[in-house]
Amino acid sequence: MRRWLASLVVILAMVGGALVLPSSASPTDNRPYGLKVPAGYDARHPAPLVVLLHGYTSNGETQARYFGLPALADKAGFLLATPNGTRDLFGNRFWNGTDACCDWFRTGVDDVAYIDAVIDEIAAGHSVDPARVFLVGHSNGAFMSHRYACDRSSRVAAIVTLAGQQWKDQGNCRPSSPVSELQVHGRNDGTVRYEGGSMPNGAVYPGAVETVDDWAKQNGCKGSLAPTGREFDLDSAVNGDETVEEAYSGCPAGTDVLLWTIEQGSHVPAFNEHWAEAIWAFMANHPKAANRSSVPSRT
Repeated sequence: MRRWLASLVVILAMVGGALVLPSSASPTDNRPYGLKVPAGYDARHPAPLVVLLHGYTSNGETQARYFGLPALADKAGFLLATPNGTRDLFGNRFWNGTDACCDWFRTGVDDVAYIDAVIDEIAAGHSVDPARVFLVGHSNGAFMSHRYACDRSSRVAAIVTLAGQQWKDQGNCRPSSPVSELQVHGRNDGTVRYEGGSMPNGAVYPGAVETVDDWAKQNGCKGSLAPTGREFDLDSAVNGDETVEEAYSGCPAGTDVLLWTIEQGSHVPAFNEHWAEAIWAFMANHPKAANRSSVPSRT
């Protein structure tokens, strides 16, 4: 548990300021969330929606500042939702993602339904492009992003996950449509290990390569994971172009499964100014294949 707390300390040291939290309306009265409406928003033109899920012990606004997404929302024109997990017996915010992370006290809180409600509520009050709904998560929030994409694949075009994995038992993940996946993980992550491992509750989680392999299979990709030749600099704590990209071949048109390995990267990378733009570029290039006239139902 100390590693989780240490991660939060690092994040808090790197960020500051606060997002304005709007008053919440039914059905999320007792779980308010932040919503950043981009400058220049025009309801006549449906906007993408990015739902950002924080790590264990953190919160939505802190995660948003760490990832540098509020300013980019204005520049790129997407709605940015920053919901919060509930508090456990330690007083720490968490998401009930996979069995490995992080409902330590088995509360059974239905965070899939909560994220449903957040998306529904935003779509009811704003013009949301149903083909461009994305989830981004860090650590516990990444586990939750995988869980939501498994359970609600029809609602999600793509997910970006940092230091958080899929279900170990793929019987728990049964998407009804392809979801593009960008998995990002530091090679030296000592909290959620790159090669996989187990949590304090004894539950086992897969490694980064196994996670993208699982999504490739779920999406019907016929090829294999291979380097693309792209290397770039995202982590200011590591010299040079430390991030290596690999991708699956043979995926359905419009669907991609990518792995970005941050060589020497930790659980909380010191992201530079390229990070937010890089992950947004992935999302922007992966809308849902089938256009829909309204936000997809919860199936």
